[in-house]
Amino acid sequence: MAFTKATFDYLDSGGLINWQTTAKTSAFTAVSGEGYLVDTSSAAITVTLPTSPSAGDEIIIVDYASNAGTNNITLDPGSLNLRGATDDLVLSTNNQTARLLYSGATKGWLVTTEAGAGSAAAAAPDLTVDFLVVAGGAGGGGTVSDAPGGGGAGGLRTSFGATSGGGESALSQLSLSTATNYTVTIGSGGSGGVGATSGNNGSNSVFSTITSTGGGGGGTSESSGSDDHGKTGGSGGGGGTGLSSSVQPGGSATSSPVQGYSGGQSDVSPKRGGGGGGAGEAGNTDGIGHGGDGLEVNINGGTGNYYAGGGAGGYFGTTATLPGGDGGGASLPGGSNGTGNSGTANTGGGGSAAKRSGGGGSQNGGAGGSGIVIVRYPDYYDITVGSGLTTGTLNTAVGTDEKYTTFTAGTGNITFGAA
Repeated sequence: MAFTKATFDYLDSGGLINWQTTAKTSAFTAVSGEGYLVDTSSAAITVTLPTSPSAGDEIIIVDYASNAGTNNITLDPGSLNLRGATDDLVLSTNNQTARLLYSGATKGWLVTTEAGAGSAAAAAPDLTVDFLVVAGGAGGGGTVSDAPGGGGAGGLRTSFGATSGGGESALSQLSLSTATNYTVTIGSGGSGGVGATSGNNGSNSVFSTITSTGGGGGGTSESSGSDDHGKTGGSGGGGGTGLSSSVQPGGSATSSPVQGYSGGQSDVSPKRGGGGGGAGEAGNTDGIGHGGDGLEVNINGGTGNYYAGGGAGGYFGTTATLPGGDGGGASLPGGSNGTGNSGTANTGGGGSAAKRSGGGGSQNGGAGGSGIVIVRYPDYYDITVGSGLTTGTLNTAVGTDEKYTTFTAGTGNITFGAA
């Protein structure tokens, strides 16, 4: 029996269906117990499912014009579940026909068969998104004499892998929706301290509801106040030696939420500034002035992708170069005077402190590295990027049935949609 001649019909031994024989050519709300011929010859059509169905109710949707592959048919469950979630079901194959059964509140609408074929209609996978959000690293401290502190790394928050910044467990994936704007902001690195000033904090990075805090600036080597202390940030800055050539504390890491580690304290014999904290360890863990290591997060595939390392502290004299954490700036070679090295761009690394070997006058700290946002999602979807954002890699395959996109500068909105 042809659908176009049917008023009531049984389909594959299912329940009674009242067929609406006039094809639908625009958006509409379906009624339980009815079958619909949906014509997307002119445009895609959204079908809103009933808001108050009873368990056992059924609906059938037919791609009447064999054009769903070009203009999709979207089934919107509203506030109810569809296959256990509130995500839409998109019919995107020509001649596709979906039969839906309402099972109750827990699972909601279920897709039972493709009419006449006995197979389930293809459904969009849940839009669950992994993320890495790294804030801008901080600048290292400046100096006129003695040893300033290294810049702290930008805060790091991630759902990918087992560990997030500061030793926290990885966060939960985000459950997102299509055709919805989500904000992305890439934090810039903080500038280094100029002469007898501390380094500046980095700026925050944002993805949707996730915010990572900019790194804390490194302390200067000359201050009678607290500017020789490392500043608080996603990871804390290292302390400087101060006017009195005394030990000064590193900055603490942001604790709500935890995103990194604290900066190291300075030392006076020999004169060394504290290393900036990193996402993977505190400053000074491997020695006075060493920047804390970053964290390896391989959300974009491969291995060895380190982010948010602390900047190295400065020193007074001709000792060997002090290392920054992975992604953070190292100190200048022994015997050198000059501006500290910058943290690596798009890693959130802290800048190293300025260097004095005895003469040379005022020296400035290195700048922090800019942050980054990376998202990983099912390959069924693509991301559309709004104005104001710069991408590195866009909708690129990674792993099994997934894609990733990197955002490297700016601020703006992104949306997810069917690929």
